[in-house]
Amino acid sequence: MKLSSNNIELFLAVVDGGSFSNAARTLRRAPSAVSMAIANIEAELGITLFDRGAREAVPTPAALALLPHARLIAEQLKQLHVHVKELSQGLESRISLGVAAELDPAPFLRAVQALSQRHPLLDIEVLTAPQDDLHEMLQQGRISACMVFGGGRINHAEQFQLVGSDALLAIVSAQHPSSDVERPLFIEELVNLRQIIVASRELDMADARPMVGLSHWRTDSLPVALAMVEAGLGWGNFAASAIAPSLAAGRVRQVAFKNTGNGLALPIHFVWTKDRPLGLAARAFLQLLAEGRAGEA
Repeated sequence: MKLSSNNIELFLAVVDGGSFSNAARTLRRAPSAVSMAIANIEAELGITLFDRGAREAVPTPAALALLPHARLIAEQLKQLHVHVKELSQGLESRISLGVAAELDPAPFLRAVQALSQRHPLLDIEVLTAPQDDLHEMLQQGRISACMVFGGGRINHAEQFQLVGSDALLAIVSAQHPSSDVERPLFIEELVNLRQIIVASRELDMADARPMVGLSHWRTDSLPVALAMVEAGLGWGNFAASAIAPSLAAGRVRQVAFKNTGNGLALPIHFVWTKDRPLGLAARAFLQLLAEGRAGEA
């Protein structure tokens, strides 16, 4: 016998109600109909599910063995019904989102987690890349939207929503071999020191504000860039929230400047294209992302 969703619902109603009469009230059926339906299931399965008492229906060991699986299937069916309804109301079946490699991904991932809890069957893809690559993927339709640093110029093909801000901090290894960074510097002096940057493998940097040094080594990964700075291969200009653990652990330190403060504040935007408006899931994600960033403030 193949157990149907109705059979599983009936079985769980008797277990949770403790009797056929309580299950009958829950299901709005006659107690005799519930008892007979359970008896038919038992006959077809070839096992006894309940020990019948005067007023109670006590699950047998066989029933208790089936119970976790029955609850799991019932929950999955419930999620499936909800998802079908959401799809009929316009929810995307799949969403692809990008987060810039230059950013701390933690707030983004918290919003992804919240979205997955709201829509458990939604297929969510998360891509990370330098933000110039993400803008390219956005224009190509490879992703629906992305979280990036706000640029110095407005792209008229894109729309954005401010979702937070972060500061770029100039840092150097605590064990940096150069004596030049042991003393406070004029910011112009960084031009002569090798800079480690996070950038696209192929595209030029559209926003050159983070790049100061004439000599630079590039990588498309912030963790790798940070490891390069920690190894003393150069200095970096990275998001404060992303490098906080390294600063706290003493693996890197901020560069002290004579003529300015250390920290370039930049907005963080959630971006999509005007010709592909956000769908229901993407709008829900934006709301969760904005709420999460607001809660951090």
